[in-house]
Amino acid sequence: MTDKLNSAPGSKIKALRELKGILPEDMAERSGLDIEFYKSLENDDVLPTLGDLIKVSRVLGIRLGMLLDDYQDEGPVVSRAKECDANAAIRSKRGESGGYSYHSLSARKGNRHMETYSVNLEPAAGEKTLSDHEGEEFIYVLEGEAELIYGKEVYRLQAGDSIYFDSIVPHHIGSASSEKPAKVLAVIYIPA
Repeated sequence: MTDKLNSAPGSKIKALRELKGILPEDMAERSGLDIEFYKSLENDDVLPTLGDLIKVSRVLGIRLGMLLDDYQDEGPVVSRAKECDANAAIRSKRGESGGYSYHSLSARKGNRHMETYSVNLEPAAGEKTLSDHEGEEFIYVLEGEAELIYGKEVYRLQAGDSIYFDSIVPHHIGSASSEKPAKVLAVIYIPA
């Protein structure tokens, strides 16, 4: 069991679900995820969005970081730029909404109250898929131009711009361009 909890997110989710005695169908229903997607998630056949992981972590009664962390450190945690390369990132792609890769900047910090990520937003075309989850988010655009669809509003953000919002409102963050990527710092707070 310990080995499963130190592997990919899907394997950790499955191990924790089994430990808590929750059926996959109940887990999918309670998290609001499609059962086929959920089963693929547990098998590590698909990579979840951060919103998906937040919903699953709430059902399991755990911190989001527990699904992404390999080990914990109670002291300060330094995240080096060279650790944020494409090989260390988690990639997510769902339909034509555009994909993104994210790297936790605080994965080793134990008992944290915020989740911090460096997120690369790939160019996107087509319909955007909105998601929602408990908590709040802060997005700071580092490079390029990002677009946040928030309910019925659309916000275009350039490098140096930021936005703070309640993530219970359906939203989508992506590159504002169909040709150029964007890079953002995302800070997510999920109440205990």
